[in-house]
Amino acid sequence: MDSVLSRWSRTRSADSVFGLGLGYYVPMPAKRSVNDNPAPEPEVIASMSGIADLVARYDVVLLDAYGVLVNSAGLMPNARTLVDAITGQGRGFFVVTNDASRLPQTLTARFQRFGLPIPAEAFITTGSLLPGYFADNALVGARCMVLGPADSESYVRAAGGQVVPVEAGQDCDAVVVCDEAGFSFLDTLDNVLSALYRHFDRGDQVALIQPNPDLIYPKGNNAYGFTSGAITLILEAALARRYPGRDLLFARLGKPHRPIFDQARRLAGTDSLLMIGDQLETDIAGARAAGIDAALVTTGVSRWDPSLHNDSPSPGRPTHVIRF
Repeated sequence: MDSVLSRWSRTRSADSVFGLGLGYYVPMPAKRSVNDNPAPEPEVIASMSGIADLVARYDVVLLDAYGVLVNSAGLMPNARTLVDAITGQGRGFFVVTNDASRLPQTLTARFQRFGLPIPAEAFITTGSLLPGYFADNALVGARCMVLGPADSESYVRAAGGQVVPVEAGQDCDAVVVCDEAGFSFLDTLDNVLSALYRHFDRGDQVALIQPNPDLIYPKGNNAYGFTSGAITLILEAALARRYPGRDLLFARLGKPHRPIFDQARRLAGTDSLLMIGDQLETDIAGARAAGIDAALVTTGVSRWDPSLHNDSPSPGRPTHVIRF
């Protein structure tokens, strides 16, 4: 088991993690000598006027969804004020989310119910990366077991996949883990694992794909939940137990991996970007590795304590910290 855990946690460059059989990127503390210069401390922003001044330095702002704008209960307390600060400076923004359980139009309707109108074209989701991934990996027409609600299946169909039921005895060409909701947890995982064992025992190739690599998310009122990244860790551990040394790992498409940031840069049409997120390991590390400045908000999962993060390497350090 130690070898599996070390494989999950070893540092990978942002370019090396996009592909079948590659693992989850977790920034590890850099080894530094006494002569190394410490990484610069993030700029702390502690007022709404300071946030307005910050976003004015960039052409386009990239906003995480969960922990920055919303949680499962509704809007975050400063979400509307944050969006107003961006638009008030005449800056554009995109919501860059690891969510692969809701189509952009579903997200628009949800945010509208919360009182924050955001057009569908402003959402960049990990589900929207699937068409390119399927095309690049010859998966158009593949039989896909999909974990997630109906919108997750719609993403896979839009990518050219053929959605098949996750049931006992069903064969597949790909497993796509989009979300933790929309299915009976234990029965579904049992059926997926049984199918993978059956295929790999026969020597078949099965694509393992995870649009959303998040492990946890904020539910509101100081409650947190596991999400789809935790599911793939379970499946990977089970595969490693039966097939040691084969590196049967899921391809992670969302933050902190490079594809979603490259998509954001293409749609924004500029390199003058600021990412605002609540998780060091996904929003911040991914943006910094992609050459994008990043601001950590302390309203979601991660906290910033210089005494605890003093040895964090630059790719895992925010350039700014926003304290509402």
